[in-house]
Amino acid sequence: MTVSNTVDQYTVLTGDRSKIKDLLCNRLTECGWRDEVRLLCRNILMEKAVAGAVTSNSNLTLEQLITEVTPKARTLVPDAVKKELLMKIRTILTENETEGTDNHDDDEDDEDENGTEDN
Repeated sequence: MTVSNTVDQYTVLTGDRSKIKDLLCNRLTECGWRDEVRLLCRNILMEKAVAGAVTSNSNLTLEQLITEVTPKARTLVPDAVKKELLMKIRTILTENETEGTDNHDDDEDDEDENGTEDN
């Protein structure tokens, strides 16, 4: 399992995934990324329409558009947004690590010197 899959699963389990997703959507809208991608899609559609006038069988499916736009759209995401998202994920993971350590320490406190639990 990759680190990104592990982080993804963890954020889903803790309910933080929706917070991260909302943050990303808000930041992408604020920086104008969505408008840039919309314009990119329009340009590709216009190019394909012009090419379609030359060749009759150049219909563009939604899947093809997504395949063409995705790599370009990813490069348009500002570094500041990527860094902010990474910091948010690190904070979430650090908080979990701290909580996990605190809970583990509590379990150890329940045992006496002989390794038996205090009742």
